[in-house]
Amino acid sequence: MKKFILLLVCIAALQHAVGQEHARLYIPPSDTLVQQNILAWQDLKFGLLMHWGTYSQWGIVESWSLCPEDEGWCERRGAQADNWYEYKQAYENLQKTFNPTLFNPTRWADAAKAAGMRYMVFTTKHHDGFCMFDTRQTDYKITDPKCPFSTNPKADVTREIFNAFRAKGFKTGAYFSKPDWHSTDFWWPYFPPKDRNVNYDLHKYPERYNRFKAFTLNQLEELCTNYGPLDILWLDGGWVRPANTINRTESWQRGIPEGQDVDMPHIAAMARQRQPGIIIVDRWIPGEFENYLTPEQGIPAAPLGVPWETCMTMGDSWSYIVEEHYKCPRKIIHTLCDVVSKGGNLLLNIAPGPDGAWHQEAYNRLQDIGAWMAINSDAIYGTTTPKNGVFQDKKIVFTQKEDKLNAIYLAEIGEDRLPEQLVIPNIKPKAGSTIVLLGSAHPVPWRLIGTDLVLWPSPQDIQKPPRQYAWAFQIELCCE
Repeated sequence: MKKFILLLVCIAALQHAVGQEHARLYIPPSDTLVQQNILAWQDLKFGLLMHWGTYSQWGIVESWSLCPEDEGWCERRGAQADNWYEYKQAYENLQKTFNPTLFNPTRWADAAKAAGMRYMVFTTKHHDGFCMFDTRQTDYKITDPKCPFSTNPKADVTREIFNAFRAKGFKTGAYFSKPDWHSTDFWWPYFPPKDRNVNYDLHKYPERYNRFKAFTLNQLEELCTNYGPLDILWLDGGWVRPANTINRTESWQRGIPEGQDVDMPHIAAMARQRQPGIIIVDRWIPGEFENYLTPEQGIPAAPLGVPWETCMTMGDSWSYIVEEHYKCPRKIIHTLCDVVSKGGNLLLNIAPGPDGAWHQEAYNRLQDIGAWMAINSDAIYGTTTPKNGVFQDKKIVFTQKEDKLNAIYLAEIGEDRLPEQLVIPNIKPKAGSTIVLLGSAHPVPWRLIGTDLVLWPSPQDIQKPPRQYAWAFQIELCCE
């Protein structure tokens, strides 16, 4: 696990390095409905992502152990680890034992809403090809009779999840993997796969890949037609991409064969015919079908200047593991504040287990976050990076909503008292205005000393701040 976490850190560092360049290539959508939906989505700020599948029974990294690459996240474990063919068979047989009888999406939606989350994205299919929805294109799905849970009234878990979250006012998104390692038209059993890509010559067998493209389109059409209103189509597997977007200087793209794409113009046209204005996120492929950027497990060093969302795990893993190490509430709240100050959204992943339940600790984390958001959400929702471009000064991050500047002080571990004095450079409040500490009934005395704004919190607030972890001061700015 330590090796895996180190690899994730390296990936995040690489993403930081390319983030600004990627943002430079961003193409704003021309569809006015999509534009409106992106603006509305940007105001939500905080969302839930869930990776869930048969792999939760083994407590392993989702899908990647099937991939025959020599990477830490592809490591196989167990009795069949030394034989890839036996391992794949055992992995796919997990369908026959998957029975999450404690599945209760309403409890998830209630907990997420109480935490201040406002949208969700669910993995309808990961790279292994196992479908968590009732597709007609394959029997490798949760609703097939081979799966014990198929007899449960809630067997179509994607439908149940979307309905439960919509009932609580959430916008909903469908994660969908473009590659499918179960499909015989992506990994043809005639040849052994050598990496994450198709395992046959696309130029020699074009009819096989054309079948795969039709299969992909049909599955996405099912999701866009049969599962109610969808706000986001979140497409993963960036190695399935048009030839003109392949960057051979990046190691993970060097082996991508030309022609390994799924005809995104056709998919997008279909999706927007059935779901007008749907946001499409074709991850890591700059162009008209990446409506917002998705840095993973890390936060850009500065605002990207385009719509973006950090996707990050609450614990160490995207998928369920038995002994998870969840980030503390302070870390999650500080991450949310950092992301929002730079104009982004935070999509936080929680992985359900094989029984269909979250770890109790995940619920506890959401409860703590919700208590903080109940007081400080006005400094989060509907905000932007400040108009002056200053998003951080030492331990303070800034957000802005109209003429209100929010200065959010990020308290360190053990820092349970407000500072007796805060000095914020280059901020000019409106003359005669009152500065407010969110959650407090006590006004905050202030004075301009040169170009510095100096705040003196009340003795009551110094001794007993409104909440732990971070404190938000709301400042009405001078109109000059």
